Amino acid sequence: MKIAVNTRLLLHNKLEGIGYFTLKTLEKVVKNHPEHEFIFFFDRKYHSSFVFADNVTPVVIPCPARAPILWYIYFDWLLPYYMKKYKVDILFSPDTYIPRKSKVPTLNTFHDLNYEYNPNYIGNYWHRYYLLHNFPLFAKKATHIITVSQYSKRDLIEFYDIPENKIDVVYNAANESYYVVSEEEKKITKQNLTGGRDYFYFVGAIHKRKNLLNLFKGFDLFKEKTKSDVKLVIIGSKKWWKGEVEDCYNHMRYRKDLIFTGRLDSEQINLIANSALALTFVSQFEGFGIPIVEAFAAGCPVITSSATSMPEVGGDAALYCDPYLPQSIADLMERIYLEPELREKLIKKGFEQNKKFNWEYSAKKLWDSIEKTINIG
Repeated sequence: MKIAVNTRLLLHNKLEGIGYFTLKTLEKVVKNHPEHEFIFFFDRKYHSSFVFADNVTPVVIPCPARAPILWYIYFDWLLPYYMKKYKVDILFSPDTYIPRKSKVPTLNTFHDLNYEYNPNYIGNYWHRYYLLHNFPLFAKKATHIITVSQYSKRDLIEFYDIPENKIDVVYNAANESYYVVSEEEKKITKQNLTGGRDYFYFVGAIHKRKNLLNLFKGFDLFKEKTKSDVKLVIIGSKKWWKGEVEDCYNHMRYRKDLIFTGRLDSEQINLIANSALALTFVSQFEGFGIPIVEAFAAGCPVITSSATSMPEVGGDAALYCDPYLPQSIADLMERIYLEPELREKLIKKGFEQNKKFNWEYSAKKLWDSIEKTINIG
């Protein structure tokens, strides 16, 4: 069988959540099924590390698909042409984008439907239009669908009227760079980062959906009440910093206690997670919430939102706030700060909860979905 894969988000040293999902599931599926040929379609020069085995044929389609007009050209014209040229039997797309008119059986992936809840999460008008207009069509067009949580599966059923038996759940898992380090490494990390002071941390895009406005407000309330020297470390690019987020920061009373690291690699984030009081991942919307399981793997307590998929991922191993109430965030920060026994309890529960999510099992689930797609098609 020839299996085509849309691998345009496999970008060397630039893997985001979807790219890492693509990497970890595919490298295991490819190696577990040497009897099949995999055609990886890239939209730019690829790194050799993404050719996982001899049964992978990498193909560059010369059209960097990073804007709406190029998405139409790439997925509706070029990709179908190349699939026909290589005589593929099935297309797997890990990032939701698929050809609208191809007759090749297609397994599509929806990570979340955040744009349906709040279109303004997508700042660019044409990007927003493309998603709202085409993603419902992609859901209908796909032969079969995978998604990363039961929450997102329910959304697909409710928003797009997709039959339940057309959707499989294939969970994310933690990056394998996250693990517990030595006490000496923790001490050094803490000294270098905050001068030895305790801290909470956030990791993710500086984006409205990530709820930094209420995190900042909650941190101010926590600081005002506890009078502590605790810091808040923000890990991520300031791509969406201008506007509300920056204004909120400028009005913070304790903004000098925020530390911005910029984008870091997973090894650096692991050290920060190991040494933190807790992860404060209080997003408004997540299809899964990978930082939660990565914190679990690093032995770090988690404060997260009671919204969307996050309770499904965190189970009984996390503390849950109302993401729209800064006081709710502040109260949980205070509990973590004042109750070391609670921190230890959450760390132990986090290790157990994290066992539910692993890439080997996810790769097996993906392969089951590929077989279903072929049998349906």
